[in-house]
Amino acid sequence: MVIEMKKEEINKLFELLKNHKVYVQTHNFPDPDAIGSAYGLQQLLKYHGIESHLCYVGSIERSSLQNMIKMLPIQFATYDEINYMSQDDYVVTVDGQKYNTNLTDLSGYEIACIDHHPTVFDYDYQYKDIRIVGACSTLITQYYIETNTPMNEMIATALLYGLQVDTANLTRGVTTLDIDMFSYLYQKANTQLIYHISKSSMELSDLKAYGAAIESIHLYGKTGFAYIPFDCPDALIAMVADFILALQEINFCVIYSYRQNGLKFSVRSGLPHQLDAGNIVQKALVTLNGNGGGHSTMAGGFLSYRELEKTGITQDHWDGIIEESFLKQLQHSEGEIYND
Repeated sequence: MVIEMKKEEINKLFELLKNHKVYVQTHNFPDPDAIGSAYGLQQLLKYHGIESHLCYVGSIERSSLQNMIKMLPIQFATYDEINYMSQDDYVVTVDGQKYNTNLTDLSGYEIACIDHHPTVFDYDYQYKDIRIVGACSTLITQYYIETNTPMNEMIATALLYGLQVDTANLTRGVTTLDIDMFSYLYQKANTQLIYHISKSSMELSDLKAYGAAIESIHLYGKTGFAYIPFDCPDALIAMVADFILALQEINFCVIYSYRQNGLKFSVRSGLPHQLDAGNIVQKALVTLNGNGGGHSTMAGGFLSYRELEKTGITQDHWDGIIEESFLKQLQHSEGEIYND
């Protein structure tokens, strides 16, 4: 059940941020939902007299995201470009939460959080709106409606694109609130612009990652594992996971990719009520000194080589140990994955 957010609650955020230097931070290597949510929140705050700066850690490498930022347009800065942030500055995290591995701890004070992912590590925000819906863009859209804030075409376009991508066009993790907000945004957005932004979401260089996953994939019942032996963007790993899950023989998949300091995971479940991706990745990785979490349908995680070595596992054997850890959690989950 989605908890509604009313005008009085949202006004508390406005009062909290007034007369402060404010940064809106997305998770590292932001995706369309993170970018759309951050931009939507920035413009909402601006209308209510609060200036803010958008920031992230990492890079925006995919052409579709570069198109999104350029065409709308959106002013985003990397942390290296805003290294003058002080401890007294306020940070609102959007589409991510403090202490998560995909959100770098900046020097500012994380005073507020707006997110749609399950909480892995608790933090005492002065303002918190964490609700499990399909996209963070859904929550920001509701803020506009509840506060009677005007929304122009560019804002609606950014939010609609974020909602579409994170819910796989309303087919993944969708709630009634997502559908209602989609309908609201669709009437205001420039759908032709969304087409131009998204048409280049696949790049020729991506084929190398798909090829590596296809070459390495192996099954245990209807669970698929695949390894990408080179560093590739988080968004691409997620795309590969979606691709693998689409195979008829698979209803749960674990894709992990090389990083210089560890392994990045993307997990997908086609049976979210029986095999909760977020719970499974969290429990599977914590036993190996890693961490993870997310939604029942899609989740992610990270396992550093240093922490893995503390368990006594050498690099020659970590792939088998990782798979064993996931399979153990799958067996404990409701519904037996090995049954057809």
